Amino acid sequence: MMPLRVVPGLLRVISILLAYRVDEMVGEEKGVNPLKFFRPLAAKPRVDVGPLSRGERLRLAMTELGPIFVKAGQVLSTRRDLIPADIADELSLLQDQVEPFPGSEARAIVERELKSPIGLLYGHFDETPLASASIAQVHAATLHDGSKVVVKVLRPGIDQRIARDVRLLHSLAELAQRWHPKADKIRPREVVAEVEKMLENELDLQREGASASLLKRNFASGMDLYVPTVHWDLTAERVLTLERVYGISTDDVAAIDAAGLDRKKLAVKGVRIFYEQVFRDNFFHADAHPGNIWVDPSRLEEPRFIALDFGIMGSLPETDQYFLAQNFIALFERDYARIAQLHVEAGWMPAHLRIDELEAAIRTVCEPYFTRPLSQISLADLVVKLFRTAQRFELTLQPQLILLQKTLLNIEGVGRLLDPDIDIWAVAHPVLKRILRERYSPLRTLREVRKRLPVWLHDAPQFPELVRDALRQLGRGEQRSVPDPLWLKLQQDSARQQQRLIVCSLLGSSLMISAALLWTLAPQHGALPPILESIAGLLAFAVGWPRSR
Repeated sequence: MMPLRVVPGLLRVISILLAYRVDEMVGEEKGVNPLKFFRPLAAKPRVDVGPLSRGERLRLAMTELGPIFVKAGQVLSTRRDLIPADIADELSLLQDQVEPFPGSEARAIVERELKSPIGLLYGHFDETPLASASIAQVHAATLHDGSKVVVKVLRPGIDQRIARDVRLLHSLAELAQRWHPKADKIRPREVVAEVEKMLENELDLQREGASASLLKRNFASGMDLYVPTVHWDLTAERVLTLERVYGISTDDVAAIDAAGLDRKKLAVKGVRIFYEQVFRDNFFHADAHPGNIWVDPSRLEEPRFIALDFGIMGSLPETDQYFLAQNFIALFERDYARIAQLHVEAGWMPAHLRIDELEAAIRTVCEPYFTRPLSQISLADLVVKLFRTAQRFELTLQPQLILLQKTLLNIEGVGRLLDPDIDIWAVAHPVLKRILRERYSPLRTLREVRKRLPVWLHDAPQFPELVRDALRQLGRGEQRSVPDPLWLKLQQDSARQQQRLIVCSLLGSSLMISAALLWTLAPQHGALPPILESIAGLLAFAVGWPRSR
């Protein structure tokens, strides 16, 4: 049953949806429209909605409903595999720019959060905001040493409003789950959960500062991407102070050309940065629309991007990251059988699925694309169509991939805006292969083994005790289920194997280090032929590699 406290909010939502005739879109496929009974309660439409498309009407309604619905619409716009393209296009235009709150209130919040008068904190603080959004607004300021900064301040009372709207959104998700004919595929509850998590992150500006710091460290050279510096002594949960940067929005092509910047170079860098963030660092900017990604006008010879607004960042579980990377590689190489197999291995598809049928379906989608020049193939569009195909084979949608899909659409859009003829496949394929080669190299594996050795050393002696405790519990009748004897045998074998692994790993590490030293010294002293050095390196890797019996 719906909580009574959300009823007034629900009535307001229904009134706005009816005002923009969004009710005509609900259940249109099956002729089910639960909102039609509320039409007598609706106010007169605020604009002439007659000539507007259904996507425009929905976008305007979500804008009027407020920030949380804007965020929900932005997330939903990435699900082009589930909603019509015309609606997705309109929702992707959603912006959460709103009227600013008084600068005096911003000043008071800064003083309260940083526990000091504004005059001691900054040399100058401009109470007129540079920009205002639904969750926070930004003010220009100057430090006492003359450095220019921007100060991001959360809106007063935004926490309570977000909490209220989240409760309402959960209730609406329950209604959609019950009434929408494609609820099992759209998964409204999961979409709302993803929106709620995004908003929780955006309400903590200290977390946003930490995200900016990590992204800056990942691109420390600043050659391809510049991230402004965080001033931690002037940052708290509701206040964030960043170095002020200047640039050109990536959608202002005329200004980029006027500055003499090479747009083709920028487009290639943008694609490369995306794959490096996702597969090299597993930490990516998940709100990379043109307003948050600028171009540095001062770098003519080697153009670079400037990143802004780090409230929405993404990362993936290591397993999903691996399977996603392998899927991209298989797609680049047109290995459809591999794509089908990877979907099952990742758990995205049921194990009983016939691989050959899924392979045939994937080939049917992909082959028509490859008849075109690669520069004309939209990777984002192809991925969306593959998702739609996979749904026929009981695909389990992965909420953790929503942000990645949104980012992929944004980055490809920016790349093609800067260079309509960019061959995204030719750029992405070698970058991804290089990243995977480095990520899963023998040397990196050895480093991971050495990193985990302390944990293995700590845990290995406990395996025999766990087996003994399980037997004691069984003897005292405390364990209801009888352990499988095979399981117990495997546990004992695992304990012995773990101990052998530790010894072998230590030996392997020693041999690998010795091989590296030989490789370095041999050319100078003629100690060993190169073939022997290579054998020593392979032997070190073989000895240190975990083996199963």
